[in-house]
Amino acid sequence: MVTAATILGIIILWSAISRPFDRYGVTSALFLTAAGFAVGASTLGMLDVALEAEVVERVAELALVLLLFSDAARLDLRSLRRELGWPSRLLLIGLPLTMLAGAWVGALVFPGMALASAALLATMLASTDAALGRKVVADTAVPARVRQALDVESGLNDGLAVPFFLVALEIANAELTTGVTGAVVSNMAAQIGWGLAGGLAAGILGGLLFRTADRREWISPEWRQVVTMAVALLAYTLALALGGSGFIAAFVGGIAFGRASGARGSLVTLFAEESGDFLAAVTWIGFGALALTWAVPHITWQVVLYAVLSLTLVRMVPVAIAFAGQSVKAPTTAFIGWFGPRGLASLVFALLAFERGVPDGQVVFTTAVITVALSVILHGLSSVPLVALYHRWYEVHAAAHPSAEESTPATMPRRRRQFPSLSSAGFHRGRKPG
Repeated sequence: MVTAATILGIIILWSAISRPFDRYGVTSALFLTAAGFAVGASTLGMLDVALEAEVVERVAELALVLLLFSDAARLDLRSLRRELGWPSRLLLIGLPLTMLAGAWVGALVFPGMALASAALLATMLASTDAALGRKVVADTAVPARVRQALDVESGLNDGLAVPFFLVALEIANAELTTGVTGAVVSNMAAQIGWGLAGGLAAGILGGLLFRTADRREWISPEWRQVVTMAVALLAYTLALALGGSGFIAAFVGGIAFGRASGARGSLVTLFAEESGDFLAAVTWIGFGALALTWAVPHITWQVVLYAVLSLTLVRMVPVAIAFAGQSVKAPTTAFIGWFGPRGLASLVFALLAFERGVPDGQVVFTTAVITVALSVILHGLSSVPLVALYHRWYEVHAAAHPSAEESTPATMPRRRRQFPSLSSAGFHRGRKPG
């Protein structure tokens, strides 16, 4: 009871002060992680939950699923099909290279670590977090094409990383009975294929039912939100039952539901998104109180070095390679490369690996936790000044080169949270916000 009361009290406190904190880049993840750490088992002792508990992992998964679904439900699929150039490069070139770079850096930084464990760590930290980067992709001071690339990439790379993570986990635990190439291909086919099947089945059927019932005014107003959340969870459940990725199912299911229901951009996803935010809040408090508290005594200089490299070179160099030959300017490449925050997906992978047990498990888990913690701090606090800096560069660049790649129009989903642009907030013409 004390644990539940403490978690709820922290969430209530953040809700009351969130707006002024958010203006300065203090995100919910940053505040809640810090609060969780402050009241954690090794400090004030107010939270005492077993780290091995499956419920911790499920809460993090469901939070990510609901946020992915609600964001995807607002995507304009027709426009997105015409604008997949940048996201596809980030997913098909950047993501695999990030995994390879992460494994290579892990082998160098941790020379005694098994190569399979280094590869496992790399796959755990390759995904970016759609929710943690929401402030950047929602700020209209950032060009729409840049925001869309980050938004779609973070929505899909969680699911695409799953088969690589599962294969790496099996190799690390010496559970693999087939060749590595065959295992990756079969795992990827199963995760993506069944994930697509589960997401499309739930999204299309749920969307068509919603559209028909809504036109006939059969749905009571209070149940419009519940239907959407149920479809999101159904997509996730179906994919898991079939052996696919629940993350892919959630994102694809959201797109399919938005298209089939005709409700894209409406308030029908409000309950699902708010529920995802609440579960994410619980996850971040638990992360600070349990995982981070446990990891701190095991920090070494190698752990810190890997975390820093994972957030910088391991992510940014592959992004630069992915955009090679695309006339994308260096500031845009650097901006997209930097804003690849690690969050809920990495936590889910880390919890699963912790539960299964892997060689060098303490080092792997500690490194994953510290990398996510650094990402929460650095990406949160850097969002406001770096968006302002990039916005000033883009205005000058777009004025001199109206046909620049960054200026290409792109369709963004309508979001219930609208962050004011930095130009309207006072950054235009050198003024500071009041």
